Amino acid sequence: GPPSIGQPVLAQLPKLLRDSGWQVRIALKTKEGRRRAVAALPRGTRLLGLAADIGTTKVAMYLLDLETGETLVSAGALNPQISYGEDVISRVAFASQTADGAVLLRRRITDCLREGIEDLCRRSGTDPRHIVDAVVVGNTAMQHLFAGFPTEQLGVAPYIAAVSDPLSIPARELGLPLAADAGVHLPPNIAGFVGSDHVAMLLAIDGHLVKGPVLALDIGTNTEISLIHGARLVSCSCPSGPAFEGAHLTSGMRAAPGAIESVVIANDGVHIRTIDDVPAVGICGSGILDTTAQMLAAGMLDRRGNFKKDHPLLQHGLLVLAPPPPGGEGRPVGVHRRDILEIQLAKAAIQTGIATLLEYTGVLPAAIEEVVIAGAFGSYLDVRSAIRIGMFPQLPRERFRQMGNAAGLGARQMLLSAERRRIAEALALRAEYLEVSTQTSFASRYLKALWF
Repeated sequence: GPPSIGQPVLAQLPKLLRDSGWQVRIALKTKEGRRRAVAALPRGTRLLGLAADIGTTKVAMYLLDLETGETLVSAGALNPQISYGEDVISRVAFASQTADGAVLLRRRITDCLREGIEDLCRRSGTDPRHIVDAVVVGNTAMQHLFAGFPTEQLGVAPYIAAVSDPLSIPARELGLPLAADAGVHLPPNIAGFVGSDHVAMLLAIDGHLVKGPVLALDIGTNTEISLIHGARLVSCSCPSGPAFEGAHLTSGMRAAPGAIESVVIANDGVHIRTIDDVPAVGICGSGILDTTAQMLAAGMLDRRGNFKKDHPLLQHGLLVLAPPPPGGEGRPVGVHRRDILEIQLAKAAIQTGIATLLEYTGVLPAAIEEVVIAGAFGSYLDVRSAIRIGMFPQLPRERFRQMGNAAGLGARQMLLSAERRRIAEALALRAEYLEVSTQTSFASRYLKALWF
């Protein structure tokens, strides 16, 4: 039958038809065999789509041409909710314990997405009203805050999501300036701390085709890990903290020009490389990971992470990586004992998550065929350094694959394909969630993992 046309599109039609000589382009959406008009546009208009990945720390956005599948432009921004808490738990607490806390957090992320959409369209010479479909992924708490779902229950065991099914919500209800009746697709999540971003990542690696054993990690402020082995897909979450994003470190910064991204300690001293090869102003996640591994190899640290006082390169409990920026009174870029502790906490969380998953599924580390590492930090880290500090199992380097923002890739696939949405749904339903902290071996394993 003919497609249904709702009020938002009907309201535009009379003027548009007259202005366009009675020939317009109608964007139709088919769901369960029924077609609905989501936009009425001038003839020849390019139909656009938006994919977004709302991370705890960073937001990634992509504007696509829906007819060619091409990504026209992309953008990244810091999640503005960070000023109300660096991690998921503190934001969930703010939302439930502060008057209008949830409303405020929702407004901040909506504003961030709206500004991102305007920026993408300005840079590509397009119009937000031509965006006829959108897919937004994120961890469960970020998705709940964005969609206006309650989050209190995510902050207390057993950490149950308000909704796990895929949803489509009108863009205008979410405050996004898209086509008149465009919807926003929110893919399913797996559990309270394994969200649709991880489902998107599993989709991007074709998790439904993997036989395994394969480990898939999405490293961020919260790290999600899945183990695929035969018919089993088991997922867990571990709070790795923001150290790998460069936060909580004495000289920490995000991966931007001037950030130390790799470090080698040799007999003749410390050799660094910075992003864009400009003078060092700080150190980012991959740099602190390298530094820790190199300090271990050079005998500067003991197994507990303490500095060995008699090492010639250590000055007053500090390893200097670069002198202070020229012309200023600033401090040198360096690494203190407390910076090493931040890395110990982060790596112990990931190491424990992997070990617990392997024990639970009965898979031996040596049997792992591939370790897929996703997340912005995951594309920069030196795998050898991560193995050296114990974060990853000791496997041959060729078994590791670094993918960058796989969640953003999966979101774009779902934007372009109804079939990929169905596969994502099947992956989420198949996944078995493991609450790592309730396993009997968790506490002792985590404490051991703090050591090198």
